[in-house]
Amino acid sequence: MSKYSREDIIRMVEDEDVEFIRLQFTDIFGILKNVAITASQLNKALNNDCMFDGSAIEGFVRIDESDMYLHPDLDTFEIFPWRPQQGKVARLICDVYNPDGTPFIGDPRYVLKRAVKRAADMGYTVGPECEFFLFHTDEEGRPTTQSHERASYFDVSPIDLGENVRRDIVLNLEDMGFEVEASHHEIAPAQHEIDLQYTEGLEAADHIMTFKMAAKTIAKRHGLHATFMPKPKEGVNGSGMHINMSLSDKDGHNLFADDSDELGLSQLAYRFMAGILGHMKEMTILTNPLVNSYKRLVPGYDAPIYIAWSPTSNRSSLIRIPSPRGEGTRIELRCPDSAMNPYLALAACLQAGLDGIEKEMELPPCIQGNLFGMEPETLKNKHVERIPETLGDAIEAYRDNSFIREILGEHIYVKYLEAKEEEWRDFRAQVTDWEVNQYLYKY
Repeated sequence: MSKYSREDIIRMVEDEDVEFIRLQFTDIFGILKNVAITASQLNKALNNDCMFDGSAIEGFVRIDESDMYLHPDLDTFEIFPWRPQQGKVARLICDVYNPDGTPFIGDPRYVLKRAVKRAADMGYTVGPECEFFLFHTDEEGRPTTQSHERASYFDVSPIDLGENVRRDIVLNLEDMGFEVEASHHEIAPAQHEIDLQYTEGLEAADHIMTFKMAAKTIAKRHGLHATFMPKPKEGVNGSGMHINMSLSDKDGHNLFADDSDELGLSQLAYRFMAGILGHMKEMTILTNPLVNSYKRLVPGYDAPIYIAWSPTSNRSSLIRIPSPRGEGTRIELRCPDSAMNPYLALAACLQAGLDGIEKEMELPPCIQGNLFGMEPETLKNKHVERIPETLGDAIEAYRDNSFIREILGEHIYVKYLEAKEEEWRDFRAQVTDWEVNQYLYKY
């Protein structure tokens, strides 16, 4: 059931003195875009008559088919609490449509909607754990990787110098109706985490995009730069976007829970995990989309690198089962990072899990103990494989994969592949400071 009607939106804009409305959408690489209109154009927007140039968005359409339309999702209407209280600014998240009134197949939100529709009888619930860094800016306001703070896991002020920024982000999110479960300082200096409450899959993806925008905006007001780059500094932990997932029936009961099972997990949960593990290699390019993503996925920095699961709080596993059981039962996928496009990544996870359920895939035996400390021969004997080590490896796992091609659709599959191949070629042609320092004098 919809939260807002057309009349509700018009009334709120008038009553709250909203002057500007941002019509937001996301490109295939997870970058938030918008067209801003004044309140006088609200009826036009609500009639789905706001047009934009799709050829200007990388991965959308060619110049000879550039007209595209924004259809606002009325339930996403929010007023930005950090903007002026006179002449307020609001937003509506939009779906992208073709001129003939059909959904644009290259819209990432449409991809997730398709996945959720496939699981129509099961609610797909997601709780994201969002990690990011707060760095100083230089004299010209450009971001750096510098920070004065030296805080670590769960530290508080005065050691945690970012506490006030984090608090401001949380308060603004709550003003927008978000439920924030927790926030704290992370392991690396200047690294922070904010955990969002579980919600339905499409809304969770919308919330992730809104969270990233809010964090960047509010950090800037404090003279800092919030970055979701997976590994901005060597020698410290990178930033993940752990995804907690569960399925529920129409009455809201958790379908992953089974009190009669030794681990408290249902057969559905085991098969859902089997599907994710079985498709993880080809999905990695969506959960970890950048060259830089794979600098985080190395031993020694708490990010999982092996395709394995654990029924305990074993954080070296790709999938772990957090301790709550019963209605709190969920699985946690630990490899995704903060640069992912949440619509594509969540769609892939849901489709992989459903594939595991429909094909009754068998889950491999769980792995106990610290995988990082196990010998390669031990892992080989346990049939434990590694996720792709580089963007190049991820491209090869993605290329010509029928599962990933089907869930993304031909348009996004091809455009995404072309862009990532170009990114990998560009990176391979670079000469890094490490190479110069390592080789210039010796050779």
